[in-house]
Amino acid sequence: MWIASVKAATIRDVAARAEVSVASVSRVLTGAGIVAEPTRQRVLEAVAALAYVPHSGARSLSTSRTDTVGVILPDLFGEFFSELIRGMDITARAHGLHLIVSSSHDDAADAAAAIRSMRGRVDGLIVLSPHLDAVDLAASLSGRLPVLLMNGGANDAGRPSIVVDNMGGAAAAVGHLLDLGHRRILHISGPAGNLEARDRKAGYSQAMLSAGQEVLIAQGDFTQASGHTAVTQLLRQGRAPQAVFAANDMMALGALLALQDAGLRCPEDVAVVGFDDVPIAALVRPSLSTMRIDIAQTGSRAMERLVGLITASSDPGAAPDLACEVIRPRLVVRQSTTSSIATRPGHAAHALAPIASNGE
Repeated sequence: MWIASVKAATIRDVAARAEVSVASVSRVLTGAGIVAEPTRQRVLEAVAALAYVPHSGARSLSTSRTDTVGVILPDLFGEFFSELIRGMDITARAHGLHLIVSSSHDDAADAAAAIRSMRGRVDGLIVLSPHLDAVDLAASLSGRLPVLLMNGGANDAGRPSIVVDNMGGAAAAVGHLLDLGHRRILHISGPAGNLEARDRKAGYSQAMLSAGQEVLIAQGDFTQASGHTAVTQLLRQGRAPQAVFAANDMMALGALLALQDAGLRCPEDVAVVGFDDVPIAALVRPSLSTMRIDIAQTGSRAMERLVGLITASSDPGAAPDLACEVIRPRLVVRQSTTSSIATRPGHAAHALAPIASNGE
């Protein structure tokens, strides 16, 4: 069967049909410069008649804009990163931008490679890399590309950033458990070298020592499996805690599952608190008490900050927003710490089951 091929219309075809210059067509399509209304109408009619689609690469060369932003995360799997990307994407689309998302796999070399691969392809970058100090990360970023850091560490490099008050959030979680009368509180920490895990462990330790209580820490890696293992091993040693504070919700869910497997009740026998407030935390039974950081809203705010940086970069008189913005976690009390909280009607209960999760 012979199929005729139709050559796509070019900007020169549009200019010829509208009887204007190529430069006039470009000004109409990019919005750059002043064009008389009759000319603009003729160009738009020609574009519609020829079904002309501007070439994004050529447009970016002429305008120095790609209308695309890059996001580099330590991982792309799990509810935390899904929610973060969702918030970023909604805001990006509201500004007419598209996302390119890549993972650093918690590796400095991979993060640097991802950053290099996006140069020239994006108008700005959001980088979340909790395994790298801000100074080290900033050293790998060159040129004038607007970059917003989200790495849970101090803003040592003087770059625009959004960080979570991980120490304060952890202290609030422990304070909640202490207020309920619990004294033997286990902390399941995140992976070694992770800045957020480090600060959450420090917040736990300070709160426990200030209350005159023993520090009890089990190593985790932010996965549900590691939370399950930590509690299971402690129970087998006959050292059951009165409460568990896990450095993220996925490990807290693993701890809940381990308690159920051992025939223990939560919160009557052992109370559990997580961190992040991923969507499933409110759906399991018992529902999980946790430190909420409003993940999607944080992603949205990060994108708004980046859009502001991109806008400022094209205005010589504008000063970029270099602030280090701090997100304060808020305690959400649910059934895993207070048995008097009843299941709300109309909300389905989800049984706990092993769920893999990598990173934070």
